[in-house]
Amino acid sequence: IEKIRDKTNAKIIIVSARDRDRDKVEALDMGADDYLTKPFSVSELLARIRVGLRNINKSMPNVEELNNFKLKDLEIDFEKHMVYIRGEHIHLTPIEYKLLVLMAKYRGKVLTHKFIIKEVWGSYCENETQSLRVFMASIRRKIEVNPAQPEYIRTEVGVGYRLVDE
Repeated sequence: IEKIRDKTNAKIIIVSARDRDRDKVEALDMGADDYLTKPFSVSELLARIRVGLRNINKSMPNVEELNNFKLKDLEIDFEKHMVYIRGEHIHLTPIEYKLLVLMAKYRGKVLTHKFIIKEVWGSYCENETQSLRVFMASIRRKIEVNPAQPEYIRTEVGVGYRLVDE
């Protein structure tokens, strides 16, 4: 999966007899888009392929190619590396900014702890989950009206985080 992901963003559907949660999570963390366990029907496989193709057509533009990202009262100016909430500029540390840009790039999708850590800190920092939690809490304090009831960044318990999509 990692070798394929280095070369392309093609949809990857894993077809496997392995049905343990650990195997599924590992494949999805590595970059698979879907995981199908044997036995399965051909109609289910075809339906999953159709979903993958449908999502290709809905794929979001690369946020780095845009000048701005806007979601409700949150705005990111990529050219200036500035973040605004309710029209006010807020200061983010470089890591907080990187985390928020990553979340914006994949808005609406659940990003696993492992994926986020790999993208922000690199593959050599696999055990940075506690640091990630601290940074996410700090971002929430800066952008959320009520960090205890976030409207932008949601926690997917035991999995990761999701930036909501309008």
